[in-house]
Order: sequence, then C-alpha cells, then structure tokens
Amino acid sequence: MKVFSQRQIKELENYTIENEPVAAIDLMERAAKKVAATILKHYDSSRRIIVFAGPGNNGGDALATARLLALENYKVEVYLFNPNDHLSVDCETNKQRLDALANINFYEVTSKFEPPQLNKDDIIIDGLFGIGLNKPLSGGFAALVQFINTATVEVVAIDMPSGLFCNDNSDNDRRNIIRATRTITFHSPKLSQLLADNQEYIGKLEVVDIDLSEEKSKELYSDFEIVEAEQVAAMIKSRNAFGHKGSFGHALLIAGHYGMAGAAVLAAKASLRSGLGKLTLHTPIKNNDILQTAIPEVILSHDFSETIFTTAISCNAYNAVCLGPGLGKESDTALAVLEQLQMTKKTPLVVDADALNILGEHKDWLQELPPATILTPHPIEFRRLQNGSMDVFTILVDAQTLAQRLNIIVIVKGHYTAICTPNGKTFFNPTGNSGMATAGSGDVLSGIITSLLAQQYSPIEASLLGVYLHGLAGDLAQADLGEECLIASDIITYLPLAFKQLKSFHK
Repeated sequence: MKVFSQRQIKELENYTIENEPVAAIDLMERAAKKVAATILKHYDSSRRIIVFAGPGNNGGDALATARLLALENYKVEVYLFNPNDHLSVDCETNKQRLDALANINFYEVTSKFEPPQLNKDDIIIDGLFGIGLNKPLSGGFAALVQFINTATVEVVAIDMPSGLFCNDNSDNDRRNIIRATRTITFHSPKLSQLLADNQEYIGKLEVVDIDLSEEKSKELYSDFEIVEAEQVAAMIKSRNAFGHKGSFGHALLIAGHYGMAGAAVLAAKASLRSGLGKLTLHTPIKNNDILQTAIPEVILSHDFSETIFTTAISCNAYNAVCLGPGLGKESDTALAVLEQLQMTKKTPLVVDADALNILGEHKDWLQELPPATILTPHPIEFRRLQNGSMDVFTILVDAQTLAQRLNIIVIVKGHYTAICTPNGKTFFNPTGNSGMATAGSGDVLSGIITSLLAQQYSPIEASLLGVYLHGLAGDLAQADLGEECLIASDIITYLPLAFKQLKSFHK
C-alpha cells in the first residue's frame, strides 16, 4: 500500500472525479458515509455528537457526516467556523443540505465563539482542517484546539487531526494540534500518521476506502509504502524436498559477552526457528556451558578471551553473518568489530545492538560497512550513529540519506518499523504491538533476518519478510498472552504460526 503526499491525494481525487466519473460533492458524500458508518459502529445514539467544522473541504466532510448521523437519530450539534465569510464550494453545499434538517442544532461562527457545555459522554468530531494544512494553527483556531484538548471527551478526527501536517511536523507548534481519540483517514495512512511522536494526536487510526481510482493509484510513484501480507508471503521460498542442512544456509552469529549470553541464545534460536540449516555461534569461552545446554543445535566457536569478543574470524564458509547481540563495548571488542567488518566484504551482514553502539562511538568506521549491509537500530541507537534531532521525521530522513550514501539497508525499529533501502524507497511494517517493547526482542529480529539471508533471500527480501514475521509472531503471541505478559522468547515460540499464516496466502 502506497503512502501518498497531500499533492498526490489531491491528484488521485481529481482523477477519480474526472474518470469514474463522479461529482466532487458525491465523492465527499461517499467519504462522509464511511465516516458515519465508522462512528455508528463504535458509538451508540445515546451520546451527543458535537461537530466542529472548518471552512474548507474537511469541514464539508464534517457537515455531511453530521447530517448522516442526524438521520440515524443521533443528537447532533454543529459549529461551522467561517471567520472570513468564505466556504469552499462543497462545504457551502453541505451547509445548505444541513439547513434543511429540523432536528439539528447548527451554529455558524464568524466572530465570537461561545463554546458548548460538554458532558463526559459527548463525542467531538474534528473537521476543522485536513491534510492540506501547511502552517501551524494560531489565533482563534489555536484557542479552539486548546478547548478541545482540555475537554474530557472522546474526539474523532476526520482524515487528519486538525493542526497536524501530512508529512513533516518537526517545525510545527505541537501545542496547537488536536489530540484525537480516533482518526478516520481516507484511502491510505498519511506519512505523519505512521510516526511515533504523532501517536498522541492520532489515537486509534482507522483507514476507510472511498474507492479512489485504483488505476491512478498504481500509476503514482511514492517513496513510502506499507508492507502487505500478500507481498511478503510471495517472497517465501519453497523448500527442496531432497534438501539437507547444507541446502538451507550456514550462518555465523557473533554474540554474547560473559553475562549477556541470553542475547546470543535468543538470536540463535530465532535463526534456527526461521528455517536455517546450520548455525555457528562465536562467543567467549565462559558462555560455553550455558549455550551448549540452551541451544544444543548450535555449533560453538570459542573466542580466545574467556569473557569478551576479541578475535575476528574468517567468513568464507558462511552464507550470512550477524554481528552484535550482547557483544559489549570494551576497547578490544571494538577493535575486533572493525576487523570483522573488514573481513566480511563478500558475505551478507547484519549489524545490531552493541556493534551499532561501537560504530556510534567510531563513526568513521561506517565507511567499512560492505554494500547491502543491514543495520537494525532503534531511534536512540540510530542517533548514536548519526547526530541530530530526535524528531522521528528527521530520523527517518537521516536514515534514508545514510542508506543511500552507504548503499546499505537501515531498519529503524518502532511501532511502524521503517525499512530504508539504498534506492530511496522506504517500507513501513504494519505488524507488531507494544508487548514487543521488551528486552531481547531486537536480538530475535536480528536472528530472523540473518537466517533468511543465509537461505539466499536478498537483503531487501530478508529485511521485509524478517520484520513482518517478527511483528506477526509478536501479534500472535499477544493475542494469547496479552501485551503485558509477552517476552522475547514468546516471539520465537510463535514464529511457526507466523510462517504458517503467511504461507496460507499461497495455498
């Protein structure tokens, strides 16, 4: 699913109007019916609906929604804000349609606004400004946002919480953005709705299909795309019935200083549970008994050090390498990481955890990364690699730039994990839940991706499929165990069900 800009959405709407053909006012009615249906699904008619509509087409959507809810016997109160005495054509039409209803309280605000008395069961519908907003709200509209945000009622935003920009909010005035309980957006999510620091404004996101042109959607190019189940399911390779362990890859995992053997266990188990034929684990000698007991399927390679990683090893015999889980950041380990990068020029590579932190302390070493290397930082780890703002949009842009500059893949982990590729394309992963925000979850992800790389998946395929499977396994675990009780090893336990579910798309 493509993520379109405001300009592209407008282009898509215009194409639909011209070629379906459908009148603009009827397309607005179509959108309003979907919004009204969503509200009917979640809220019963005993609750009063307070609609705040702006003068543009987002306001037109809100007025049409108000009319449809009134026809369903909801008690509806509408405030149309028209300070410049100018409404869009379709907003004006919906105002006239609303005027024809007797059972609706309608107020057009041109100057002074007397806010309604709100009760805790009331619902506010926010139709002030949509995706076309390009400057922070101020003056009376800012004051209205403050009024809505201080009210202890549910807020449903149409298409976009008013005040939130479609893409970049790094310079926005976040005090003047509606904090919605639920956002009902049209056609597909907008970029800002996928970024973590906007979650407090979005609430629960619901996407409704208003039948915009599929032909035009396919034609339009976007740098951003949401991964779909069918897309990654099609990547899964069939297994050779006459294969042996050598047929399904041999991976090298370099992980676990003494005291952090658990990271090595999780990454190793995830690798093997993802179809890998054989795994060698390079680790300090003191981890031997733990690992031999916890993962008897693994081949152990002992570092010369008893407690830390100090010795890079040849990668010629391996189909993929994972460097980093629980590795530690000692000076000898850092030097060994550098040497390992220099020795891993032809073998697909995943860099995670402490290896990332070491690169963050030695940023010039990033130049040693082989092409198509996969980095798996969370936002803080990424900022150790690249200095800059913690604003999530800025992190995304910087990750895209780094991926293109070094010809690598940067996976920025989060609720919608972003997979930034060397060609400028970024994929957002829709699976996963907050229960996966737990120690060891990242080690599991690294293990899955490494396993896929060793099985001859391309780096992009391994990234997309690995991240999706990781999140899906977490979702399946959450469904049985709950978010609070989920731990990283549960993700591994549910990996077989995740594979099974994806493979069911192509029976």
